[in-house]
Amino acid sequence: MKSLTVDGVRLAYHVEGAEYSPPIVLINSLGTDSRMWDPQIPELSLSFRVLRYDVRGHGKSEVSNEPVTIERLGLDLLALLDELSITTARICGLSLGGVVALWLAIHYPERIERAVFANTAARIGTVEGWDARIEAVRAGGMKAVRETVLARFLSAGFRSQHPETTQWIGDMLEATNPAGYIAACAALRDIDLRGLIHKIRVPCLIIAGALDEATPPAQAEELHQAISGSDLIIFQDVAHLSNVEQPEAFTVCLLQD
Repeated sequence: MKSLTVDGVRLAYHVEGAEYSPPIVLINSLGTDSRMWDPQIPELSLSFRVLRYDVRGHGKSEVSNEPVTIERLGLDLLALLDELSITTARICGLSLGGVVALWLAIHYPERIERAVFANTAARIGTVEGWDARIEAVRAGGMKAVRETVLARFLSAGFRSQHPETTQWIGDMLEATNPAGYIAACAALRDIDLRGLIHKIRVPCLIIAGALDEATPPAQAEELHQAISGSDLIIFQDVAHLSNVEQPEAFTVCLLQD
């Protein structure tokens, strides 16, 4: 992995595919890292220059000493785009990554050719819920939330049929730096974009999972209604990590115009 230091924090990133192919950027969810996109890379890298990176505090990216905000995470992405001389790109973010993508579409639409907002919302969860998650991790580390989060990440049917993938995702979650995870939880707790998403005018697709408890289909419908010209697809029998449960269908969504 390569790295770029932004605001004193080293961010780890990969670039795959031909240098002169059109760029696409993949932004990971809370509690995962850039490896969550492994199912998409073989196909995407044939057509795109793929940038995927570990959101600060996740994977191999360093933890910030300062409080983390969604704006800070958005500025991290802009710095990566500038470092790689990417003027405009397709952007896909899932969950936390989707909120970062929403923020970018609101404030820097000129940098986005097309956006995919996957399993996300303008407002995720409640203050009480995030505070409880933060306290659980402070008290017991990432292991304390592993089973609860996995049950939200992946549907019961998928977990039963794909134990190796479930183990992989669970290990990725548990390997996340607790301080980085807590900082990102606080960023999600404190952000509410519901009053701003109507400003989004970039071409975009909203993806939801019918079994997603973290960002239910009703919230995807709210995004769809608020963002003029947006498209919406809801994967059936899928929970939060739709790109993992339905990798082929998700990749098709990224490839289409």
